[in-house]
Order: sequence, then structure tokens, then C-alpha cells
Amino acid sequence: MKNLTVICAVTCFAVLSSCKKEVKNDNPFFSDYETPFEVPPFDKIDTTHYIPAFEEGMKRGMQEIEAIVNNNSEPTFENTIYAFDRSGEFLTRVSKVFGNLNGANTNDQMQAIARKIDPLLTKYNDDIYLNEKLFQRIKTVYDKRHESKLDSQQVRVVEKYYRDFERRGANLAADKKDELRNLNKELSMLSLQFGQNLLAETNKNFKLEIKDSADLIGLPAGVIASAAEEAKAAGKQGWVFNLTKPSMIPFLQYSQKRDLREKIYRGYFMRGDNGNANDNNAIIAKIVKLRAQRAHLLGFPSHAAYVIDDNMAKTPENVNDFLMKLWTPALPMAKQEVVEMQKIIDREGGKYKLAPWDWWYYAEKVRKEKYDLDDSALRPYFSLTNVRDGMFMVASKLYGITFTKRTDLPVYEKDVETFEVKEADGKPVGILYLDYHPRPGKRAGAWCTNFRSAITEKGKRTDPIVSIVCNFTKPAADMPALLNWDEVTTLFHEFGHGLHGLFTQGEYYRTAGRVPRDYVELPSQIMENWAGETEVLKSYAKHYKTGEVMPDELMDKLQKSSLFNQGFETVEYLAASLLDLKYHNLGDSLPIKVSDFEKQSLTEAGLIPEILPRYRSTYFSHVFDGGYSAGYYVYIWAAVLDADAFNAFKESGNIYNPELAAKFRKNCLAECGSDEGMVQYKKFRGQDPSVDPLLKRRGLK
Repeated sequence: MKNLTVICAVTCFAVLSSCKKEVKNDNPFFSDYETPFEVPPFDKIDTTHYIPAFEEGMKRGMQEIEAIVNNNSEPTFENTIYAFDRSGEFLTRVSKVFGNLNGANTNDQMQAIARKIDPLLTKYNDDIYLNEKLFQRIKTVYDKRHESKLDSQQVRVVEKYYRDFERRGANLAADKKDELRNLNKELSMLSLQFGQNLLAETNKNFKLEIKDSADLIGLPAGVIASAAEEAKAAGKQGWVFNLTKPSMIPFLQYSQKRDLREKIYRGYFMRGDNGNANDNNAIIAKIVKLRAQRAHLLGFPSHAAYVIDDNMAKTPENVNDFLMKLWTPALPMAKQEVVEMQKIIDREGGKYKLAPWDWWYYAEKVRKEKYDLDDSALRPYFSLTNVRDGMFMVASKLYGITFTKRTDLPVYEKDVETFEVKEADGKPVGILYLDYHPRPGKRAGAWCTNFRSAITEKGKRTDPIVSIVCNFTKPAADMPALLNWDEVTTLFHEFGHGLHGLFTQGEYYRTAGRVPRDYVELPSQIMENWAGETEVLKSYAKHYKTGEVMPDELMDKLQKSSLFNQGFETVEYLAASLLDLKYHNLGDSLPIKVSDFEKQSLTEAGLIPEILPRYRSTYFSHVFDGGYSAGYYVYIWAAVLDADAFNAFKESGNIYNPELAAKFRKNCLAECGSDEGMVQYKKFRGQDPSVDPLLKRRGLK
């Protein structure tokens, strides 16, 4: 059974009623997709199609489970494990389309569907993983796995599924299973509500409207033009800034109006914490309590212990020790950055202490002073199209693959791009969707997902359909979309996830491409390293008007500024990671209210008042609405691996070293699920990873 991590679900009875009338023959989900490469026919899919398709998917999936359970033959790998691995394919196809669009292009109807379907899917999954007869058949195969003539991959699949069932409560007594069902149901709805509240807080409930041009002082022309476009789209006069990072961050960097910087930043960091209908405080308290209860039920002292037991780190103590090794040198670096910025404030006659909403503004001044560099000088060289082509070039030189733009594939939004990916010999690899810009129905951030996973059956590979979704600066006036450096590296990052999905090889859904959560950021983060290499920059950093390559002097400044603001970036990230761990290491409910717990936890860690955690609790979507609970640490855990891996390329004298690229693709991308994460990494590297390259990269050593 493939992992149904999609958040799906509806309380809108009008929608439900209309869905019931849907004729199956008119529903695209009920037949093969008659599209090139069998991509989803987005132009034919309507919201009324989802509920009948979900209902049919759950019906078919349960029939497949019953066929396994009621098989009178002795349980074998084929009739039990393999049959289970292939069950639920119809439901997965529906879930992937709905889940991805509900994140990238949602609306009121989609959110209503989500509220209806989510508890049904939770029950469906519990009905499977708490099915005693099914578990006994899997246990029989598990107990005999070494006696049977199974190959190493089949043994691994058996062991993974057996462990999945154990971790999902299969060994619990009947009354405890009922308790687990109730916990799962309530948790799924709480997480769904958290996300919907946050979407409303981000995209609907705050706008910084400026009508007086004097309030635009300090802002670059491109930023002003974008704000004018935003106002026009909203039917407003003047200029509008919102809480998406392409709008907010440039305002914080350049606006000379301190009161307005505070206003927009306060709007951002108070999301979900305003005491209104979208307040997330009570939801967080309930989630933390219920997760702790579920962990106890499953035999773990805390939710963190439960989650991390399945990761490379293994224990919360290991994670905490690892984070503190980085926190200890990073905090003094951040404090020194405060000193540097306060000197500028004092020199300019400011009669105030640096506050969180001042950080971007004065950090930009520090960058100009120390490196003679500012963001506005870089943007003209980072047009979105050029950056995209640059990352394609890197992948082509590393792996020999090609990218051909397709204009004949259906898309869910008109500005989404599609590409056909092939090997150098023309053999298909998969399809790539790129969705770049913010819209009212898109959640914040950037992510990579898929509409179809890669799988091989009887020697024939079903090629994946991968999707990258971002929230980058939009085109404005006569300018194309011009990215800042953070957006450039973000695109390379998500593309790394995309390559992981495109290259995946395997015969079983349970292991093909499946890695621990603290490994999964290795494929993405390693790609960021290529973005700033000189020979890579020369291929894509070209002025959007003249086509001239970024001057060597500017390129040198960019590279030398790699240590710029690293204290802040490391500390704000680590603060969020430590906060996540604090919440989920509780063995019981929160002892105090959420805001007090957050403040107390960060004060104990020593966080300085000039820095907020990258995510405050009430908008910490990764852990309360995503798959990173007790796992936000994974980005920096994987950073040890990615820095060490890229160091191998650097030490070889060729950042496109074909031998290393082939080994990395095989062991760390294509076949990464065939063994444990560190085993696969060592197959590539030939040794344990060293933390030194990461420490040097962040200026911590």
C-alpha cells in the first residue's frame, strides 16, 4: 500500500450532493488519462469529480485488502506483501491530484472537500493498518523471510511493512486500537484546520496598503512596480505589499520607514496568533497533547522518540546534542552581527535598539559595507528563465539528461511550465512541472511533489510526473521575474528533490525512493552548491536586458559574501528546530499556554531578542501541518551529508566529475531506498561523512 500522505477532505453538503450525481463515465479519474505521457487531464477535472473518485478509490482499495485477507493459501511474498504493495493505486492517483492542487491552487470548494474526505481517509488507513488478519499474514511472511527464497530487496520490503504495521498499532489490544483510531482522526482534522487557518492569515487577512509615494522611500524600482501590480490585481489604488516572501522581504530590506517595516513584519510573525477565527494556539496545544498520548499508546515516551526512532538520528538526545554543537558557535556569531548593525544605527543617529523588523534593513547595509554588494545589484542577472536554464544545464552536465519544453500538456494554472526529461540516448526519464509564482490559492513556501511515482514492474518502468511549486517574485511592468539569491538557491534546492523523484528506481512502492526523513534533504541541498560555482554562474547569471554575463567583480563579491548573515540564518533555523524538539519531547500535555512555552523554551536556549525563530509556533506549518513534526532538524542533519558530498566533487578538481555523478545518482538518488540511508551514502562516499565541510561553509570553524 503506497503511503497516502495527501491531506484530503468536505463539509459542504451542496458540493457533496452535486458530486453524488456525477456519472462515472464523465469522471476523468475513472478511465485511463488520454493525454500525452498520461499526465492528469487538469483541463477536464472539476471539483465535482473528487468525492466520487475518492469513494471509489477507498472501495476498490478495501476490496483489494479483503482479497489478500481472505486468500486461503499460505501467506507468501507474492500473495500478501506484493499484493499489498500494489493495492490502492486508484486511490493514490486521485489523492495525488487533489492533494497537490489543494496546496498549490486551492479554493473554498477544495477546502470543503478536504474537510469531508480527510476523516474518511484516516479511517480507511486505520482500517488497513489495524486489520488483525492482514497483519497476521504479513507477520507470517516476516517470520519466515530468511527461510524463504527471497532476494535482499524482497526481505527489505517485508521488514519495512512489518515495522510499518507495528508503528501504526497493529500489536495493540482491541480497546487500544479504538483509542488510536480516535486519536488519529482528531489529529488529522486539527492539522487540516491549522493549515487552512494559516492560509487565510497569509493570503487574506493582511495587506500593507500604501497610498502616499513618500512611504516608498528606499524601495528599488522593481519592488515598487511589483507592489503596483499587486494593488492593481486587488482593485486598489497605490501599492500593496503582502506576507509572501517575494513581497515582504524586499520591503524589510529597503524601506526606510521603520514603522511600516514593523507593521508588515508584525503581520507576518503574528499569523495564527491574533485571537481571531484563524487562531492556532488552541489547535497546537491539542496536537501536542494528542501526539504525546499516541506515542505512549505505541510504547514510546514521547512523540519525538516515536518519530526519530525511524530516522537516521534514532533518538531525540542524539538530535539535541547535534543541534547544540552547532548552536554553541552560531549564537556568538549572531550576537556579533547585532553589534555590527547597532553601530550603523548609532552612527546614523537612530535612537533605538535593533529590533527583529530592523534585521533585514541593517543586514543589507552591512552587506554593502563589508562586501560592497546589495541585492538590487544581483537581481538583474537572475531572471527566472536564465536560472531555470542554468539548473537544467547543471543536471545535463552531471547526468547527461535533457529537458524539452512541452506546450501540449494540460496544466492546472496557465503559467505552469512542463518539460519532458530524457536520458542522453533519448530514453524517457519523466515529466517535470514547474509552478513559480504566488497566487491567492497557494500556500506559502516551496516544495516538490509528484502526480505519479516511478515504479518498475516486470522490467517496465512507469515514469514519474514530478512537480516543483514555489512562491517567487513575479514579473512586473516591463521586467521579467527577477529572483534574489535566496530564490535562486531555493529553485536549485527543489530541483534536487525533483531529480530524486525523476531518477527513482525500484520494483516496490515501499522502498523505491523512500528514505528516512533526515536523509531526504540530501538530494535537494547538494544541488544548492552548484548554484554559486563560478563556471555555473557564468552559464546563467546574465543581465536580463543586455544578456551580458555577471561581471567577475560582482561574482567574486557574491561568493565572498557566502558567510554574510550566517549567524542569523543558522540561529533562526536552529531556534525553530529546538522549539519543535521541545514541543514533541514532552511526555504529556503542554504545562503552560503555547505563547509562554515558546518564550520559555527559546529563553532557556539563549535566543537573543533581536531574532525570532524562523517559524513561530502558530505558523510552524512544517511540524503542525506537514510531515516534519519532531523533524525540522533534518535540514541541517542532511546539510552535513550534502556539504561532505559536494566536497568530494571539489576535491576531485571537477564539479561535474562524471564518475562521482554516476555514483551519486545510483546510490543516493536512484537506488537510495534499497538500503539504510547511511549505508547508501557510504556506497557513494566510501567513508563516513565529515562535519568539517559544513562548519567551514557556515563560518563556524
